[in-house]
Amino acid sequence: MSSKNKNTQLVSSGRKKAYTHGVVNPVIQRASTIVFDSVSELKEAAKTRGDKTLFYGRRGTTTHFALQEAITELEGGEGCALYPCGAAAISQTLLSFLKSGDHILIVDTVYEPTRDFCDKILAGLGISTTYYPPMIGADIEEYIQDNTKMLFLESPGSITMEVQDVPAMVKVANDHNVMTVLDNTYGNGLHYRPLEHGVDISIQAATKYIVGHSDVMMGVAVANRKYWPTLREHSYLLGQCTSADDAYLALRGLRTMAVRLNQHEKAALEVAKWLEQHALVDHIRHPAFTTCPGHEFFKRDFDGSNGLFSFVMKAGNQHAIDAFLDSLQHFKMGFSWGGFESLVTANLSMKGLRSQTGWEHGPVIRLHIGLEDVEDLIADLQQALAIYEQHL
Repeated sequence: MSSKNKNTQLVSSGRKKAYTHGVVNPVIQRASTIVFDSVSELKEAAKTRGDKTLFYGRRGTTTHFALQEAITELEGGEGCALYPCGAAAISQTLLSFLKSGDHILIVDTVYEPTRDFCDKILAGLGISTTYYPPMIGADIEEYIQDNTKMLFLESPGSITMEVQDVPAMVKVANDHNVMTVLDNTYGNGLHYRPLEHGVDISIQAATKYIVGHSDVMMGVAVANRKYWPTLREHSYLLGQCTSADDAYLALRGLRTMAVRLNQHEKAALEVAKWLEQHALVDHIRHPAFTTCPGHEFFKRDFDGSNGLFSFVMKAGNQHAIDAFLDSLQHFKMGFSWGGFESLVTANLSMKGLRSQTGWEHGPVIRLHIGLEDVEDLIADLQQALAIYEQHL
């Protein structure tokens, strides 16, 4: 029996007997070659194009089918494609629908590898990119050209966390027959489901909260009925596949994602509230705080937050930032997030990370609050900020 309760759904989805063989978890089925007992059986498998049917290892095994089914149900789509990382999910989705002469709109606060892919790969294929301000809303219409094929959103935005007015932008895109794609890694499918707001394809770096333990690279893309057949087939033609072992670990992570997110969210809010009162901090870039652009859209559209947020310093220099980072003990420097550990990155400015959106504030420090004791994390930040101040 299916449930509308997302917590129950995370525990029960993707656990058909065909996948579990009578045990709790789906079995790990590793395969390259699938063998058939008859020509008719082979032809039947080929006819399904491998959608939840054993055909060839690259199309997936029952382990992959279990994960795809669970993510599809979580995001409320028609089907889910698996990729070796989040960046692959983004690049392969774009390549599946764009051709030479097309134009794509990308939010200016996008994940840096997405920008690099557009500027260095798509440009060479004759596909043009325009970056738009994240808070533009329905005025995105001004950026749509006759050859605009896709509107790409990321909400909240990378590093500075702007939350977009997705429904307003999707309506404009639909009016102009422009497909919409959203990087939903922050929203994770539990706290935000883009397809419910009219988005055509939702992408996640499953590396982050779905896996949750910093030991698997994986990307997922969930499409609606209109775009799923093309996404499924083109991703296969582009050679995208993942290992059954990684799919199993992603499934295992999915079962505990809700309880992990509850703790990440609670701890991050506590740390952010402490930082908000600190004399060196200008403001907090957490979607649940009124100081974060698009906070009103977060309150309207999201069911919760997680462990990721940024805070902006009143003043700073590279020496202060370096000293701050080097002094931290519980926060490790790393470019991912979503695992059980706390992480930190810092940017003196937004130079090179955006082209249409100015930045008139101080340095930005991004934190991922893990599952450590909150008092230890605050104490670590307190001593590091004292060192930061010494270098101003």
